Amino acid sequence: MDAPNQDINLNSPNKGLPGNMTDVPVDTPASGDGVGVLSEAETEELKSELTKVEDEIATLRQVLVAKERHASEIKRKLGLTPFNELKQNLSKSWQDVQASNAYKKTQATLSTAGSKTTNAISNVGSVLSRTLGEIK
Repeated sequence: MDAPNQDINLNSPNKGLPGNMTDVPVDTPASGDGVGVLSEAETEELKSELTKVEDEIATLRQVLVAKERHASEIKRKLGLTPFNELKQNLSKSWQDVQASNAYKKTQATLSTAGSKTTNAISNVGSVLSRTLGEIK
């Protein structure tokens, strides 16, 4: 789960950073190393590119929302409700479990144990009824 103070704004430059790092400016170059010093033309070019990329991201988000809405509509028309999907997933999972070697071995062992238990109880019942018959 996200930390309570974690920035979850998708447009934030601090997205995903731990809470104590969100106060660090993202676009400030490290002092004294000479890296990050841009000419005015480079700065303008990068700003333009950033605007284009942000516009593309916004467009992709809109397309994704439209596709999700369309998928939901198709599922609704097919009668695929979340409950039905859950039932299908559980059914498939149960079939996978039943097909597993561990399940088959366990089933065989329990079947054998059940048979032996049934025989033992039957024998105890026979002995008890014989003993009660002898007591009479």
